[in-house]
Amino acid sequence: MAARGLEMVRYTDDLVILCRSQAEAEQALGVVRQWCDAEGLMLHPTKTRIVDVRGDGFDFLGYHFETTRKGHLTRWPRTKSRDKLKDTIRTKTKRTDGRGLRVLLANLNGTLRGWFGYFKHSCRTTFTVLDGWIRGRLRAILKRRDGRRGHGRGWNHQRWPNAYFTERGLDSLVAAHAKACQPT
Repeated sequence: MAARGLEMVRYTDDLVILCRSQAEAEQALGVVRQWCDAEGLMLHPTKTRIVDVRGDGFDFLGYHFETTRKGHLTRWPRTKSRDKLKDTIRTKTKRTDGRGLRVLLANLNGTLRGWFGYFKHSCRTTFTVLDGWIRGRLRAILKRRDGRRGHGRGWNHQRWPNAYFTERGLDSLVAAHAKACQPT
């Protein structure tokens, strides 16, 4: 691909070829198909496609890549990656869990650090939304421990503000992103 003037990003058996036009993309796909046939390999029928990044974008290695209205390429965790994190957090933050808040937070922090370690290159709004969702789960646990039902919304934000969780040791994805973006 480099000899043809094309850039290719590859990780094990996944790859993206960057092209400047539809014709160039079709030619590159033809080259890849010929190489795969010669090597006895088969391209994945639904994953192999030509995509204009200015349109719907594409998913690659857990990220979704898309061009913003201003023409900048941006990335965030693909929906499946976010949903997997949320499912993991749901199992670790059940409203009926009787362990202390500090124990829950310590368990949760390991997951958050690992997830952030991989997705730290996402646009920052990703982390704001997830932080809020996580604190909402924790507020629901605290509300349940007070003998009340429902979600941790509304006035519960005043009762247990964001700082409450920070003081008790919850790692913030927003804070981790801000720290990662600081110059060294």
